[in-house]
Amino acid sequence: MDVMRGLALVLATITMGLVTGAFALYAHTIMPALRGTDDRTFVGAFQAMDRSIINPWFMAGGFVGAALFTGLAGALFLGGGGRSVLPWVVAAFVLYMVAFIITVAVNVPLNDQIKAAGAPGKISDLAAVRARFDEAKWAAWNLVRLVLSLAAFGSLIWALVLYGRTTAS
Repeated sequence: MDVMRGLALVLATITMGLVTGAFALYAHTIMPALRGTDDRTFVGAFQAMDRSIINPWFMAGGFVGAALFTGLAGALFLGGGGRSVLPWVVAAFVLYMVAFIITVAVNVPLNDQIKAAGAPGKISDLAAVRARFDEAKWAAWNLVRLVLSLAAFGSLIWALVLYGRTTAS
């Protein structure tokens, strides 16, 4: 059981780190870079990035994986051993679930809206498509999910430290 707990906790931490990194990359690089582009470049680049991020590597290895492995780690720690670890795993799970809900409720609908506008070469009013997308709203909510997932990642790191202390004794 200790091996399963440890493995689930390590996988939760790795996947949480990956998804946090993705949110961070959008916050400090992608959205600031796109902000300075013309409407055609913005719409085309954002559409292309959104289409390519929906892939098994990101979904299983980060976005969904972080929720599943953190939930699994929490469930495995419910049964005893390493009780000091459980509150940190639960905190990570709750924090990430809020980020997950924000993603599904805010960011994904905006992503879908900009993709539904069609190919940039066939859009007559690119400025209107970009305005409806509301990049300031998207970026602000991305920052919220970044902070939440970063706190979840930190919680999982601390859970690993505590777990290491319980298994070393």
